[in-house]
Amino acid sequence: MAGFLTLASRADVVRRALRTALLVGTLLMLINHGDALMAGDVDGMRLLRIVLTFLVPYGVATYASVQALRKL
Repeated sequence: MAGFLTLASRADVVRRALRTALLVGTLLMLINHGDALMAGDVDGMRLLRIVLTFLVPYGVATYASVQALRKL
């Protein structure tokens, strides 16, 4: 059975996770930080939270893809 990192770095897994992170992350970012962005209230801490807003769906999508591939 291939290791987690080997499967997680496959091109198809990365592409799928990036698409998911872009879609879900954008929606969550607008819901959670849209008002601050419109007001120009973006400091370092908010920027970190925005980045995490995109990283979480990327991680979840990657984990789900790797688990699905391991079941094959």
